[in-house]
Amino acid sequence: MSNNFQIYYNALLVNPAQKSTSNGGIFVGNGKVIDIGAHIDQQYKTDNADNIEYINVKGHVLAPGLVDMRVFMNGPGESTIRDVGNSAAAGGVTTILTMPNTEPIVDDVAIVEYINSRAKNIAKINLHTSAALTKGLNGAEMSEIGLLKQSGAIAFTDGRHSINNSMLFHRLLTYAKCHDALVIHDVEDKDLAGDGVMNEGLFASRLGLPSKHKIAETIMLKRDLTIACLTGARYHVSQISCLESLNAVRHAKLDHKNITTGVSINNLTLNEFDIGEYRTFLRLEPPLRSEDDRLAMVRGIKSGDIDIIVSSHDPQNADGKRHPFADANVGAVGLETLLSAALRLYHSEDVELHTLWAALSLNPAKLLGLEAGTLEIGTKADFIIVDLDYSWKVERSELKSKSTNTPFENRVLQGKVLQTYVEGQKIFDFNT
Repeated sequence: MSNNFQIYYNALLVNPAQKSTSNGGIFVGNGKVIDIGAHIDQQYKTDNADNIEYINVKGHVLAPGLVDMRVFMNGPGESTIRDVGNSAAAGGVTTILTMPNTEPIVDDVAIVEYINSRAKNIAKINLHTSAALTKGLNGAEMSEIGLLKQSGAIAFTDGRHSINNSMLFHRLLTYAKCHDALVIHDVEDKDLAGDGVMNEGLFASRLGLPSKHKIAETIMLKRDLTIACLTGARYHVSQISCLESLNAVRHAKLDHKNITTGVSINNLTLNEFDIGEYRTFLRLEPPLRSEDDRLAMVRGIKSGDIDIIVSSHDPQNADGKRHPFADANVGAVGLETLLSAALRLYHSEDVELHTLWAALSLNPAKLLGLEAGTLEIGTKADFIIVDLDYSWKVERSELKSKSTNTPFENRVLQGKVLQTYVEGQKIFDFNT
């Protein structure tokens, strides 16, 4: 059993709140950050604690644990919660927001209370739940947003489903504004998307696959942004994937401070050509776009116009992916590769480390109103230790998740989570 107090020294501290990266250490006790900074080293002494354990971080990154706002579970049962917790810990994700697209659907107070009461002990990480915007995720009738929020739901979304009815969406945002509730929305006009399964372009034509134009995303996004500005509600578009969407969000933010946006790690680091010869693990929503659109997403992270990076962790069983590309299930696992894939932007010198960490930890925590995503004196000691230079091949057999449908299969990524801590307790160690 570890001591109650630990000093982690010789670390590269990443502090997204202060927009800094510096050498130093952290003093942890009773689940909290007691002290942090350049002055904490092997000779650091304190009168406030006895029997301190000194841990040499060996120059690796010590940074806030990641906060992932888009995680799907197959159900609210113990095995599923445990599975997602193990995957998150291995990826350095200490806090997650689960989507309501489970069986049963999270549209009832009792289900929210059940998940919240069992999650921490089972998952070991901080697991929070969102509730459905519409009953049964059917896009026809509003859920009881006020009651669901009182029961512990911290955001409202229909997950994979978009709400096409503009009048209903206006009512939802108006009602959410009355309860200061965060609305998260996927944006895709189903009629415009049709039966498309990948980005419209020459590559889709060469593969002979039905495609969807970016307008299926941008039309609904612009509608949402207009209604959000009109109502003043807290509105977050869960994922954008193209330059036109980025421009729309950037413009809307000038008129309404409560608009935020996210991007999937897949659209940030992969493009349509990665689909190759019909690789079904890359059957994703939004579809992978052109390289120009991917680079626009990178610029959006660098400029801060895109606030948040999500894993879009969406496990699919093997049978669901063993179909022709157009018939395969949509979705991929992403918790374990989220940080390593994001570090591509750091290693390519496109995005600074603290900027990347803000999108992965600080910004989602702020948006959700959680004590997470930062390491300041008095905050919970949720942190990770990362070897930025460790190269590893993504092999499905090595993933913690029961589902292994990763879009990064057999790719070599640079950067590995070595240890993950929640409230000062180690919940993952790469070497054990």
